[in-house]
Amino acid sequence: MVVASSLALLSLIMPPVSVVSSAAVALVTLRLGAMEGLYVLGCSSLAAGLLGLLLLGNYQFALIYVLVLWLPVWLISIVLREGRHLSLAVEIAVLLGVIAVIGCYLYNPNMVAIWNALFAQMLPARLPLDTPVDDFKRATDLLAHYMTGVAAAGTVFSLLFGLFLGRWWQANLYNPGGFKTEYLSLRMQPRLAIGSMVVIAIALVLPGTVSEIAWNAAILLFVLYSVVGTSVLHTLFAAMKLARFTVPMLYITLFLIPHALLLVAVVGLVDAWLDLRKYQSTHNTPKA
Repeated sequence: MVVASSLALLSLIMPPVSVVSSAAVALVTLRLGAMEGLYVLGCSSLAAGLLGLLLLGNYQFALIYVLVLWLPVWLISIVLREGRHLSLAVEIAVLLGVIAVIGCYLYNPNMVAIWNALFAQMLPARLPLDTPVDDFKRATDLLAHYMTGVAAAGTVFSLLFGLFLGRWWQANLYNPGGFKTEYLSLRMQPRLAIGSMVVIAIALVLPGTVSEIAWNAAILLFVLYSVVGTSVLHTLFAAMKLARFTVPMLYITLFLIPHALLLVAVVGLVDAWLDLRKYQSTHNTPKA
């Protein structure tokens, strides 16, 4: 409770710390069950709200944490604890993101106007004369169509990192090496890949709001397959003779060149049909 609530407050200054905060909720849920996790979640929310009220003069951020981070990570931790399949927990996390995107459009179909209003607030009152304001507005007008999906994808990434960190803690305490085995076997089923292709086809074919929702959902599917693709590439690179160099370089490349995640996501999508690890294991099998 102390870790979750105090780091929640600290994450207002250092946002990445929120992953550790949600991982604390995930660890308790994974180890002790749903009720213990809910107890920690509820008490941490009250503590975070009280800290916010005393230090910041408001408690609203605690409610946001409950809805956006702690409650979803508690749910997917239950899925992982009961189902014992990391792939299912990842799928549920992405599904929650898709539901959130659809819910936003049901609440307000004109999400573009909301994002444009937020972008307008980012412009300073006075700009230098040579500032390309028109170029900025055109870029934000284009980006506003996809920002709902981008925001949901960022939240899902945070949820998954929190879940993975909590699972890694649990493995270190009770099953050393278990998380690595679980993560490196991560794979999606072909039927989900087919559904993903259908979503992309809807985005390409249908017009208007339906296409916009489909594109935003596709961004969340990108999160799903980038996680799977990273797992596949980690496994393949770990089988190389220079694994101690190739595996770290994989993650350094993804950190320094985020655009590489597009290729990683393609690998994750293709793996649903080809099972790329099978070829790696076949290649490494010694001949009789």
